[in-house]
Amino acid sequence: LGAWDTSVTNTKFPTPGELYVAQNLDLCPQPPSSRQIVLNPFLQTQLMYKWAKPKICSEDLEGAVKLPASGVKTSCPPCNPGFFKTSNSTCQPCPYGSYSNGSDCTHCPAGTEPAVGFEYKWWNTLPTNMETTVLSGINFEYKGMTGWEVAGDHIYTAAGASDNDFMILTLVVPGFRPLQLVMADTENKEVARITFVFETLCSVNCELYFMVGVNSRTSTPVETWKGSKGKQSYTYIIEENTTTSFTWVFQRTTFLEASRKYTNDVAKIYSINVTNVMNGVASYCRPCALEASDVGSSCTSCPAGYYIERDSGTCHSCPPNTILKAHQPYGVQACVPCGPGTKNNKIHSLCYNDCIFSRNTPTRTFNYNFSALANTVTLAGGPSFTSKGLKYFHHFTLSLCGNQGRKMSVCTDNVTDLRIPEGESGFSKSITAYVCQAVIIPPEVTGYKAGVSSQPVSLADRLIGVTTDMTLDGITSPAELFHPESLGIPDVVFFYRSNDVTQSCSSGRSTTIRVRCSPQKTVPGSLLLPGTCSDGTCDGCNFHFLWESAAACPLCSVADYHAIVSSCVAGIQKTTYVWREHKLCSGGISLPEQRVTICKTIDFWLKVGISAGTCTAILLTVLTCYFWKTNQKLEYKYSKLVMNATLKDCDLPAADSCAIMEGEDVEDDLIFTSKKSFFGKIKSFSSKLGGLASALRSAWAW
Repeated sequence: LGAWDTSVTNTKFPTPGELYVAQNLDLCPQPPSSRQIVLNPFLQTQLMYKWAKPKICSEDLEGAVKLPASGVKTSCPPCNPGFFKTSNSTCQPCPYGSYSNGSDCTHCPAGTEPAVGFEYKWWNTLPTNMETTVLSGINFEYKGMTGWEVAGDHIYTAAGASDNDFMILTLVVPGFRPLQLVMADTENKEVARITFVFETLCSVNCELYFMVGVNSRTSTPVETWKGSKGKQSYTYIIEENTTTSFTWVFQRTTFLEASRKYTNDVAKIYSINVTNVMNGVASYCRPCALEASDVGSSCTSCPAGYYIERDSGTCHSCPPNTILKAHQPYGVQACVPCGPGTKNNKIHSLCYNDCIFSRNTPTRTFNYNFSALANTVTLAGGPSFTSKGLKYFHHFTLSLCGNQGRKMSVCTDNVTDLRIPEGESGFSKSITAYVCQAVIIPPEVTGYKAGVSSQPVSLADRLIGVTTDMTLDGITSPAELFHPESLGIPDVVFFYRSNDVTQSCSSGRSTTIRVRCSPQKTVPGSLLLPGTCSDGTCDGCNFHFLWESAAACPLCSVADYHAIVSSCVAGIQKTTYVWREHKLCSGGISLPEQRVTICKTIDFWLKVGISAGTCTAILLTVLTCYFWKTNQKLEYKYSKLVMNATLKDCDLPAADSCAIMEGEDVEDDLIFTSKKSFFGKIKSFSSKLGGLASALRSAWAW
C-alpha cells in the first residue's frame, strides 16, 4: 500500500451495512434527510433496524437471522466534548472562551484559556469533518459504499463488497494554533498531536493502516498493524501547521478474491483526540499568562523559554541548562534538565553540544574539541536484495554536534510522483534530523542517471547527552559491537532519541555514536557499522555507529610533551620539547620553542678547580713560612727573657748553659723534635706561643 488519493472524500456516499445495521434515529443531533425522525421532548432516541442496501441475503431461508424489533426508545447519548445540546436536540460547538464535557458550555475562569481541539468519543453520527468510502482491492476503483459505521461508543468497519476491499475513514483538519512561535532552530517542532484508541479482530491476515496527508495531495502510511490487536492507544506528533488529513484504512485480506468469507473481521476506533486545532472546541481550560490592560487582564503568550506561574499568571525564564516543555509550560517543573555534556540554547527549546567536552580523572582533565567533526557525513550499509534480486542500500547521514543544535542531516524521497505538479512537494518528501536513514537504489538498477532515494526515516531528533559511560537514559552502546580500543583513551559516546514511535519500537528509535581517538586517521576519519549488524542495528530500533578520527583525540596539554636538554657545546646548551611517544592528543597547545642558554663546559670547571687548588697550596705554603719565621723570633725573645729573669731572681753564678739541664742529652732532644709531624709541629708551635705569651705578660708585669 503506497499512497492514497484523498480527493474522492469530497463525495457523499449512501450508507450500506452488513446483513442489517442498527441505526440511531437521533432526536438529539440533526439526522440526515434520508432518516425518519420523530421529535421527542424527553430527549430520547428511537432505535430502528433495517436491511442494508443492496440486500444480498434472504431472510426466508432456514436459519436466517431476523431483524430485531425496532422502536425501542433510549436516552439520547451526550454530545462530544466541546459541544452542547440545543433546544432542538442538536449538538453545536461551544463558543470560543468556553468549554464543555458534552452537556452545557461553561466560560473559562479568569487566568485560563480554552484548550481547543477535537475529541470524538460518542459515535451517533459521523462528524462533519469526517468522511468514509471503499476502495476495491482488485481494480482499485472507488465504490459508492460506506466503509465505516457508527455504533454509539465506537465506529467500526462495514462489510464491504469483498474481503480485500480497503475500508477508508478520513478526518480533515484545516490547520492548527501553535502555542508559541516555533523557531527555526527549535528541536521540538510539535504544533499538535492526534491520539486514537482502536482494536482489530481478525481471523486471517488483516491490516490496519494509519496515514497522514498534507494539503490534500497524497497520504503516506506512518504506521501499520497486522492481525488482531487488543484495545490500545496510538499518538502521532504533527510538525506542520497546514491542512492535514488523517486516514484509517482497513483490509481484511490481501487475497485477490471477490468473496466475503471474513466479514466478522473488523477494526474499531473508540476515540479520536486532536489537539490545538484551529477553530476547534474545548473540553477544558488551561492556565495562561496574564497581560494587564485598561479593561482588565487578558491572556497572552510568554516569551520563548519562559514558563507560566500558575498562581500569579506571570512568566519566568527557565533556569540554566534546562529546556521548556512547550505544551505544558506550567510551573518550574516544566523546565527539564539537559543531559550530561549538553547545554540549552538561548530560548530553552533544545539541549545541544557545542562540540566541546571535558572528562575528569584523578590525575588530569581531558578536554575535547570535536568542531572538525561538525559537518555532515554519510555512510552506506552493505548491499541488500529484494525477493526479485534488486539491489538496494541503507544510506545514513549523520551530524554530530555544533551548529547551535540545528539538525543538519537531510534524507529525501526523490521518487517521482506524476500526480504532484512540478515545483511542489508532497508529504514527507524530506526529513531533517541529527541522524537519518534512506533506502538508496543504485542507478544500474533503476535505469536513471541518478539513484533513487526513498523511505526517509529519522533516527535521532533529540540529543540526550554526551558521556564516556556505556548507558544513558535507558540507551546502551555496547562496546563489544566494535573492535576494542587499544590506546587507553575511552570512547566518547553521543546518545540520541527519535520522536518516531512505532509498533515495533514502542519507546521510539535511539542512536549512539562512539567517537574514538585514532591519531593515524586524518579528519574527518572513518565511520563504521557494527560487524554483526551490517545495517547499523540488530533490532530495528537501536542504531550504533563508530567514528574514528584524529579529531576525536583529547586536546594537547603540558602533560603530553617533555623536555630534552642537550650537552653544553662551545658554551651553548639547547632545550628541545618533543611529544611523548605515541602522541594521543590533537590540537590544544603547541610545542614550546627550542630554548638556548649559555653554559660552562667541564674543561672550564676543571681549569677553575686546578687554579683554585694551586692558589690554595701556595697560600698555605706562604702561611707556613710566615708562621715558622714568626715562631723563630718568638723563641729567641722567649729565651732571652728567661735568661734575664733568672739573673735578676737569684745571684747564682751563671750556668754554662741555660738551655740544657745537668744530666740531659742534647742529642736525644734534637732527635725527638725532628720526628714530629707537620701537624704536631703546628700544635707544638701553638703551645709555645701560648707559653711565650704568658711569660711576656709576667715579665711586663714584673
